[in-house]
Amino acid sequence: MNRSSLDTATLAGIADESLAALDAQQQVTPFSARIDGFSLADAYRVATDVRARRAARGERPLGRKIGFTNRTIWAEYDVWAPIWATVYDSTVQRLSGADAHFSLDRMIEPRIEPEIVFGLAHAPQPGMDDAALLGCIDWIAHGFEIVQSIYPGWKFTAADTVAAFGLHGALLIGQPSSLGSDRAAWLAALSSFQITLSCDGEEADRGEATNVLGGPLSALRHLVELLAQDAAQPPLTAGEIVTTGTLTRALPIARGERWQTALEGVALPGLDVSFD
Repeated sequence: MNRSSLDTATLAGIADESLAALDAQQQVTPFSARIDGFSLADAYRVATDVRARRAARGERPLGRKIGFTNRTIWAEYDVWAPIWATVYDSTVQRLSGADAHFSLDRMIEPRIEPEIVFGLAHAPQPGMDDAALLGCIDWIAHGFEIVQSIYPGWKFTAADTVAAFGLHGALLIGQPSSLGSDRAAWLAALSSFQITLSCDGEEADRGEATNVLGGPLSALRHLVELLAQDAAQPPLTAGEIVTTGTLTRALPIARGERWQTALEGVALPGLDVSFD
């Protein structure tokens, strides 16, 4: 990864503004439109600062989200490679029961992303194949990531998204499934399943495992290798949660809507969440 090109004071100012926008639920002009040379390397330095600040104020990092793994939406956002960001105990919610609810009160232009979530038992290493990566996983779940944009109209560059928490708002995790002894079945399923996303009983979009860089395990591999290229970022560790990117388009959501998923070809239950 290229080195950051901006001075420390400028990067700190970006971190200040990003956090202030998040806390006030306000939008700002993208940094790339105001700061010459603002790069992805600069943005990850901002993200490191933001992570430290959020931890200092009591938000505990729980893992990572990978964004823009779905190549079918790259042209829509003019972002052409995956990015990653931190998820926190303040942004992760475990879903239980059939009557799940989530409040959108603090979300800015929220959109919904159905994803596959991994819980790590061991730290994955660069160069691992799918079978080895699966051996690092403790549990697998289906989840909704609620993404949001501090930039009006969802207009930004990749660097802007990293500086804005990877667009992460919340991660809603469904019932985890243990892998058991039939790892071959999970390997096959995680590269071939399909998903239907519905809103208020009407189909909104369909997706498939291969949309996310060929499958969720491939997305995990990409993150492991991306982190290995940047010594300033902490590698994945045992116990972390990793959500691997949206399987469908990221669709706008609003209060009063009920969103559901149905998965075919993988032993994971669908989700059913009402938004308040």
